[in-house]
Amino acid sequence: MRVLQRRPANAVDVWDRGTYQRLLALSSGLVLTEVRNRGTIARPRLLLAISAGDTSVTARHEARTTLGRILGLDIDPLPLQRSAEAEASSYATCRALRGMRPPRFATLFEAFASIVPFQQLSLDAGVAIVGRIVTRFGAHLEHQGRRFHAFPTPQRVALARLDSLRACGLSRKKAQTLRAVARAIASGELREADLAGMSSGAALARLTELPGIGPWSAGLLLLRGLGRLEVFPSGDVGAARGLRRLLRLSPRARLEPVIERFGTHRGYLYFCALGGALLEKGLIHSAPGPLRPAIHR
Repeated sequence: MRVLQRRPANAVDVWDRGTYQRLLALSSGLVLTEVRNRGTIARPRLLLAISAGDTSVTARHEARTTLGRILGLDIDPLPLQRSAEAEASSYATCRALRGMRPPRFATLFEAFASIVPFQQLSLDAGVAIVGRIVTRFGAHLEHQGRRFHAFPTPQRVALARLDSLRACGLSRKKAQTLRAVARAIASGELREADLAGMSSGAALARLTELPGIGPWSAGLLLLRGLGRLEVFPSGDVGAARGLRRLLRLSPRARLEPVIERFGTHRGYLYFCALGGALLEKGLIHSAPGPLRPAIHR
């Protein structure tokens, strides 16, 4: 979950004393959910509770489905972990991250709105802009003296003025891109189901047809939005830097041969590099338990 959150300032994905809290905008309205792990890394046992909003069977099913997607619960991390641990240089870090599942954004629009602001900006700057978009355009709910924020819907952003979007810190071009994408999704012109039915190559081509969406954004959209773990975003300077640190490579070393060795697990390297950076910053801690002997390539 902390890999999903990235920074404690994240206004949507909240981590509070061992509990993941997320305000979801479901078909029946706003629902405040809480997820706790009562198991172990090897045998997780996640408990879902709805602390505010609709508690019907339908709402619980919709919340469980959405949270399963967000937290990557349909993915078995063991094959991914074994691939990462097979690299001698990354073994210790990847072993410390064991149990990590690749998270996804809740919706296609959330993926766009969480990626476009980061174009050619630092992680901290992008997080700050997304936070302002959330607080300005997203719904909120007060619970036990605390305000929780839901991610904005495409319908809400589709109706936004460009000046309002720019006030969040977006450039004019990014504001135009985000509003155009919101309108395309809200109208049904751009549908996740259509992208999901395409090969990764065809989906990349379709996404880069959109104004303001280049190969880097399209690759991240496939990885973080559609869960295409065979995709490592090209041109991601931060991810490349993190991957070099993870693999202990020199700044001039070519990453392509290493990335290609991971085949359909290429995208997992992105999350390992991100997780490694969070470990270094102390935002997450190593998984408990002894290290097994490494199996090197």
